[in-house]
Amino acid sequence: MSVIVIGGGIVGASAAYHLVRRGVSTTLVDAALPGQATAAGAGIVFPWPFPWEAPQHQAFALRAADHYPALVHALEAEGRATGYRRVGGLSVATDPHILDRDARVLTDLVDLPGYEGLGRVRRLRRGGPRELFPALPEDVEGVHVEGMARVNGGMMRDALFTAAEERGLRYLKGAAELTAAGGRVRGVRAAGEELAADAVVVAAGAWTAELLRPFGVDVPVYPVRGQIVHTALPGAHTRDWPVLRFPGTDRYMLGMPPDRVILSGTREPWAGFDHRATVDGVLQGLSDAVSAVPALGEATVVETRVGFRPGSRDDLQLLGPVGALSGVVVATGLGANGLTFGPYQGAVAATLAVGEEPEADVSAFRPDRVAPDPGSAAAE
Repeated sequence: MSVIVIGGGIVGASAAYHLVRRGVSTTLVDAALPGQATAAGAGIVFPWPFPWEAPQHQAFALRAADHYPALVHALEAEGRATGYRRVGGLSVATDPHILDRDARVLTDLVDLPGYEGLGRVRRLRRGGPRELFPALPEDVEGVHVEGMARVNGGMMRDALFTAAEERGLRYLKGAAELTAAGGRVRGVRAAGEELAADAVVVAAGAWTAELLRPFGVDVPVYPVRGQIVHTALPGAHTRDWPVLRFPGTDRYMLGMPPDRVILSGTREPWAGFDHRATVDGVLQGLSDAVSAVPALGEATVVETRVGFRPGSRDDLQLLGPVGALSGVVVATGLGANGLTFGPYQGAVAATLAVGEEPEADVSAFRPDRVAPDPGSAAAE
């Protein structure tokens, strides 16, 4: 059997890796467009679902939580650097009531089946968070959860890609077009070549809709621009700093060795594929960071990364076949959670591509489902 994977982000690399491990003849085609979400993503890994999340997502997420450490172990056993590290997560606030609530929710989850990897939950009083994240002010309290991790998305993708190449993966750089006849995909046209395949995995992130539109297939995915500022804090050693989040907001920070602090990224569903770092976007990231952690006012601005997260119009991922084009498997729509769920999504896509049923029920994620108009999603 032969399969072509379109897209060289973490989802596509994972799909290719899992296919070649099955002995499937696999080609990965990637246009290497600027703004790939994997390269720009901050790198937070927290797969465990909360009780209020959609039930179909919860089952998938728990399987992803088991898959991630096993995949990292397999890659690192071959001597590959993945950029994955279990550093824990830290929620901080000055209001103790918010943190008491978070601590109760997390403590209740720890005892449930599937949440074993979440680890110990600790309520930290005034000054405790600063011992773990030294840039924090002294007056904040916190909740620490042991199992949260961070990953360097580029390193993880490269580890999957090189492991697949050593097992026979063929790589082709170039823009891809699907070829089809009689309602079935026949392969891909890319870099002046006509490539035949039994199945095609479309893992092209925010660009996925463009590939399927010529066949009358409307998939509910659109680009959400994110601008993520990287800073360096002189004299700091951030290798073991936990992922930092601020309850009641979508803001976060995390450390990366040797001295980087990555600031919370913007979410701009109105920007389309405009690959620019804007004054407003950078200002938002810097001002949010300094208001929460004043010590970062002394940090050096190193770079701003811009990526297009593949947003889903109904907030559910896109994973599975499309009825109008047999032989295609779509894998995208993870939004800001691509580095958390991308490796498992790619593994499931590989399973579907060879005609097998995955362990996780993905019927709710059909990419050709009816979803709200993208204008309404962007307006929210």
